[in-house]
Amino acid sequence: MSTDTDDESGSHGCKAPDSDGEVADDLAIVAFGRKMDTAEDIVDGIGDRYESIDILEYHGDVFEEYWGEYDCFIGLMASGIAMRKTAHLLDDKWDDPAICVVDEELTWAIPITGGHHGANQVADDLASMGAVPAMTTASEAADKQGVEKQAKALDAHVVNGDSTVATNLAVLDDELGPIERLDGPKAVLVDDDVTVLKRNKDEGVVLGCGSVAGADVEQFHAAWEQALDEADLDRDDVEFIATGTRKADEEGMLAAAEEWGLGVIAFEKETLEEFEGPTPSRSKELIGWPGIAEASAIAAGSEHDLLAEKSRYAEAVTVAIGR
Repeated sequence: MSTDTDDESGSHGCKAPDSDGEVADDLAIVAFGRKMDTAEDIVDGIGDRYESIDILEYHGDVFEEYWGEYDCFIGLMASGIAMRKTAHLLDDKWDDPAICVVDEELTWAIPITGGHHGANQVADDLASMGAVPAMTTASEAADKQGVEKQAKALDAHVVNGDSTVATNLAVLDDELGPIERLDGPKAVLVDDDVTVLKRNKDEGVVLGCGSVAGADVEQFHAAWEQALDEADLDRDDVEFIATGTRKADEEGMLAAAEEWGLGVIAFEKETLEEFEGPTPSRSKELIGWPGIAEASAIAAGSEHDLLAEKSRYAEAVTVAIGR
């Protein structure tokens, strides 16, 4: 994906963590009494990734009784049971809870509703326990980022859900084009085929990040933790990671961001030049690029402001903080 930023344009790319779109925070595992041990195993295996995860014993009206109380149901049962018991409850994909079914042996994890609103996320997490995620949403089947997934990478949400039918079709056809960022105050008039994304945290910070080639996951984790600690912040304050396109494929950074549940935004050189930071960088002399950490932190921050100038950690990872 590429995006535009600043008042008019300038592009950057975006790599998201595996989970999609809207995040499911509160889960319920619906299981038959004989499958409670497996339900407990699921809680032990992925429970720390969510705000809450409860276990409900199955009875005929259990979905109806708890409908709307959870973001996602994990049905520890045959998919046919879950479909028959919830079909009459389904109303709107943006409001309905997601449903992911999994068999007792944890062989398959199958999102059946709300793939982009929690079910795909849960299926991906169950993969860490050996289940194979069976994704059927079009963008995932084509290995492309739908707009819901792009929204998650930006720690944003889709304002006008009906528009995603058109924009996700454009994603499949490689015709969506860049996401444009508008800094307000502004009034925007859009058609039904324009998806509007709004940031979730107006007060959040962005970690601008550069590194030596091949820096590993633990080096990124340590650098981010130290930078945040020095700024009296923690990882919950972070919206996403920002870098330059020449560093967008650093495996250690992508893996570290995924473990933190953060997206990675990669800015083009032209955009970074518009938001160059105050600290001189040798990369400008050597290869013509401005310093990646500060420029990407400023470009990505909602206020285009540098909260903490760049620091280099363990001679491997450089971090600046923008807001």
